[in-house]
Amino acid sequence: MRIVVKVGTSTLTHTSGRINIRRTEKLCKILSDVKNAGHELILVSSGAIGMGVGKLNMKSKPEDMPTKQAAAAIGQCELMYLYDKLFREYNHIVAQMLITGLDFSNEESHKNFQSTLNRLLELNVIPIINENDTIATQEISVGDNDTMGAIVAENTNADLLIILSDIDGLYTGDPRNNPDAQLIDTVFSITPEIKELAGTKGTTLGTGGMITKIHAAEIAMNAGIDMIIANGTKPELLYNIIDGEKVGTKFIGRKKA
Repeated sequence: MRIVVKVGTSTLTHTSGRINIRRTEKLCKILSDVKNAGHELILVSSGAIGMGVGKLNMKSKPEDMPTKQAAAAIGQCELMYLYDKLFREYNHIVAQMLITGLDFSNEESHKNFQSTLNRLLELNVIPIINENDTIATQEISVGDNDTMGAIVAENTNADLLIILSDIDGLYTGDPRNNPDAQLIDTVFSITPEIKELAGTKGTTLGTGGMITKIHAAEIAMNAGIDMIIANGTKPELLYNIIDGEKVGTKFIGRKKA
């Protein structure tokens, strides 16, 4: 399978913004094993701004754009150094691709993105994609890496999109304050009720929340791609997902005629 895995800031870092070494090491080990099994992997990774915030010892995520972009520039170095080091331990090569919304809307950039990414996969490389936060403005920004993951999956004809988050999936209520909330294991269409369940709030260091994941699911489903939301604190769930077991919430892609 060609699998796009999107990793959120909450999976990679502690709440301080510093890297969660144990979890990130485990994630890279399992992704390497999945690749060894013959699957093609594309990793869409958040975490640059969060890591930059941690490295700069800031108490919270900055509000102004120049400081956010400076934090992203610092954090992106650390993020790629870490991925390169960890994947190299399992004999896998990684490549960085930093893109903005323009790279999908501009025909020439779009074609270049697709040809470069396809060539990297042919060379048995793991592409690691992030928004180019150092230059992205509101006008050219994709906005969040959940949406980025779905757009990448659509543009690469992926078989599956997996979004690793800080929650088990989509619930009938907020499980943090409603003990009766039930996990929804399968979603066949994005209805107004599903959107209402998603709410709006994300984590302090991240940019998304459940609502961005529902938006990503819409893009993936319309492209005929299945999408799964699973808990990134348990990277070993990737094995269960690939084995076809029920994990998290699965959004069923509309199969093309």
